[in-house]
Amino acid sequence: MFDYHVHTSFSEDSQADMEETIKKAIQQGIKEVCFTDHVDYDFCVDGANFEFDIKEYKQTITGYAQKYKNKLSILKGVELGVQPHISEKCSKLTQQGEFDFVIASTHTAQRKDIHTKKFFEGKSAKEANEIYYLELYESIKKFNEFSVIGHIDLLKRYNVEIASGKVQNHLDILEEIFKYLIHNGKGIEINTSGYRYDLGEPLPSVKILKMYKQMGGEIVTLGSDSHTKDTLCHNFSLAKKCMEDAGLKYIARFKKMKPYFVKI
Repeated sequence: MFDYHVHTSFSEDSQADMEETIKKAIQQGIKEVCFTDHVDYDFCVDGANFEFDIKEYKQTITGYAQKYKNKLSILKGVELGVQPHISEKCSKLTQQGEFDFVIASTHTAQRKDIHTKKFFEGKSAKEANEIYYLELYESIKKFNEFSVIGHIDLLKRYNVEIASGKVQNHLDILEEIFKYLIHNGKGIEINTSGYRYDLGEPLPSVKILKMYKQMGGEIVTLGSDSHTKDTLCHNFSLAKKCMEDAGLKYIARFKKMKPYFVKI
C-alpha cells in the first residue's frame, strides 16, 4: 500500500486538499504516500499554468509529514513534464527541490498537448505513437535527474486506435528507452489510471512490463495518478497481478531519490 503518484490542489488540474488526502490515506490503512504534483514548463495550452511555489510546496509537505509521522509516511515528490527544450530548467528544479522521488512524464509532443488531443491532429495513430516515444527518449537523454518514467504508454488513454492494440508500440524505440533506464538506474511506474479510463489494464500494459523485465528492469513503482482523495491506491490489486504476470517480484519505494525494494 504505497501510492507514488498523488496530486493535490498544487496541481493545475486538481482541487484535492492535501490534508484531507492524508486523512483518507490513513483511514484506508495506506502505509506511504508520495505527493507528485505537476510541474510542466512551457505547457502548450493557453491559460493553463502547471507551475507552483516550490518553497511553499516543500514546507507544506514537510509540515504534514511531521504532524502525521506516527500514522503515515509522507514523501516529497514531483511529476515533471519533460520536453527536450526544457531539460536545463527541469534539472535546475530537481537540484534545488530536495525531492524523494521524481516522475518524468511526457504530456506534450512536438509542443502540442496530448490531453486535448491537439497532438493527434494530422497524424495517423502509428505516426503519433512513434513521434511520442522518440521525443520521450530524447527528453530523458537530456534530463537525467528523475526516478521513473510515468505512464509510459500514455497515448492509449487518449487515442482509441492505440488503445485497441492495433497499433504497434514501437518496441524498438521502447527497447532503447529501457536500455537507457536500466543502465542509468532508473525505472518505470505502473499507473492504474488506465482502469479509471476503462482501458482494462494499467499503463503500461503487461506486454510492455514483460519486455522491461526480460531486459533486466527491476525498478517499478505503483501510482494511482490520483487527483482526488477517493482514488488513492485505486485498483492496486489488479496492478500487482499484472506485475506477477510479467515476472516482477518487487515494488520500489524511494527516499531521497534512492530506491528500496519490497516484495509483492
